[in-house]
Amino acid sequence: MPEARPFIGILLMLGAGLCFAALDATSKHLSQTFPVPMLVWARYTVHLLLMVIFLAPSMRARLIATQRPFALTVRALMLVGTTGFAMAAFKIMPLAESTAFLFVTPMIVVLLASWLLKESVSSGRWIAIIAGFAGALLIARPGGALSTQGVILMSLAAGCYSIYQVQTRHMSSSESTVTMLFYTALVGTVSMSLATPLFWGGPMPDAWQALSIASLGIFGGTGHLLMTRAFRHAPASTLSPFLYAQLVWAMLLGWMFYDHLPDLLSVAGMAVIAGSSLSIALSERFRQAGKLEVK
Repeated sequence: MPEARPFIGILLMLGAGLCFAALDATSKHLSQTFPVPMLVWARYTVHLLLMVIFLAPSMRARLIATQRPFALTVRALMLVGTTGFAMAAFKIMPLAESTAFLFVTPMIVVLLASWLLKESVSSGRWIAIIAGFAGALLIARPGGALSTQGVILMSLAAGCYSIYQVQTRHMSSSESTVTMLFYTALVGTVSMSLATPLFWGGPMPDAWQALSIASLGIFGGTGHLLMTRAFRHAPASTLSPFLYAQLVWAMLLGWMFYDHLPDLLSVAGMAVIAGSSLSIALSERFRQAGKLEVK
């Protein structure tokens, strides 16, 4: 097991949040011109090419060595779904409010753990879950910045991301970070390449647009590498509060590049979602600490 270094883990998580926000802001701009599935394909293909160029010559077979190829494939498909649904939503909705919707993920994770793993859920957690979804409703209220179509797309993205996060945490102690990242890129590239006849088309990108499209793979691959490595240095309960830096990044980028700031009700909804998710993370930390004391 890697040495626990919480400060390093926190810095890595902050960097991951910035990469994800930059990916979202760039895809929002590009999706006004190019089909979203093409951008998803580019995001994973560039990611894969970079790994093949820089890592395959030295790692060779170790790059794909795993005893759980099916689990890694399912995990990768969940991230592909997250990327596609989120990009489609960012195309029609503001960055900050859309990003906030992804942060109902910890609440969905608790519900999935209760249903699939038969884990008990305390009354405090149920309150946090209800409050978190109430915060999402504040953002998605009639007359707000989010459309019905966008809310559905971001809800699907949050569902896929919940499964992805559960699998990432479960496998990070036994699987190589680089191998997990490579399978994500490989599965994303193959699955989207098989679907290319359904979406390929549109204008040819100029040099700047081509560079921007390539940056999707760089931002995405770097962000997930940083996030996966962060979990190796600190537990999820420690890192969870710093996941919300992505909301701050999203608001800043939305203001800088799209001249949009959330209204007060949307900010209140974001704060409720962040507070609810944080309370779930802290309760998990205290629960684990209690188990250690009993032992």
